[in-house]
Amino acid sequence: MMRFAIPWSRPADGGDARHRRSAVLLLSLLVVSTGCVTRSTHNQIVGDLTQERDLLQKKVTDLERSNRSLDGERAKLLESMEDIRLERETLSRDVAKLEKTKALLSEHLRERDAQVQELSKLETTYRGLVNDLESEVSSGQIEIEQLREGIRLNLAQDILFRSGKATLEPSGRAVLSKVSKQLEKPNHTIEVQGHTDDVPLSRGLEARWGSNWELASARAASVVRLFHKNGIDPGRLTVLSRGEFDPVASNDTPEGRARNRRIEIRLRPLEGPVEAPAADTSEKTPASGT
Repeated sequence: MMRFAIPWSRPADGGDARHRRSAVLLLSLLVVSTGCVTRSTHNQIVGDLTQERDLLQKKVTDLERSNRSLDGERAKLLESMEDIRLERETLSRDVAKLEKTKALLSEHLRERDAQVQELSKLETTYRGLVNDLESEVSSGQIEIEQLREGIRLNLAQDILFRSGKATLEPSGRAVLSKVSKQLEKPNHTIEVQGHTDDVPLSRGLEARWGSNWELASARAASVVRLFHKNGIDPGRLTVLSRGEFDPVASNDTPEGRARNRRIEIRLRPLEGPVEAPAADTSEKTPASGT
């Protein structure tokens, strides 16, 4: 604000009133003049401040809009991160399952390789048996079958034992000696099963054996004793009696009963499970001798 100094001197002639009016008028002009300058400057400052305020308000509005946009992007990013986290957890579970499946498959492959090796050994035994027993196989006295779990030999009773007997015939010993040569290598377990037809024992045979169970067991034991005598490890040998309860043919005909009277030899890989088939322990009431 501008200040003005107005010189003042008392008039000598005593015209106080006139001089006072002049001074007041001059002062009024100065005040009016000074007031006009101050209002103009004030208006300019107010205008500048208003313009600056408007610019600041626009910046605030832009920043708020940008902030809202950033909040939206942040929300999307957080949602995306949560999706990624869930997907990563799912992938981790899937990887764990795949690793477990891979381990199981590897174990199965190792087991399969071991089975293939054992079956290869059984294949060699099978071919040797077929070659050595070609005449017996051709005549139908012996059946040799390669199964999924091993080898089955089916020997008719007629070439091994007399009726009601458990002592091996010379022809039977000769055949079983050929078989034992192919079984010397410790590649498999040997299970010898005794089977009969369903005809009850005669009174004399019943007094000696008791039932078909005991007769079938005694015949299977005779085969095992021969194998042991020929050098086969007894730890590989098993005797099993099935009696009359595992027929391969009908017992209603002589031919069927003849097929049911047999010795079966089962060969299985040593590493594989050796499960004896469940036997039916029921017995029939003897009706007549056989």
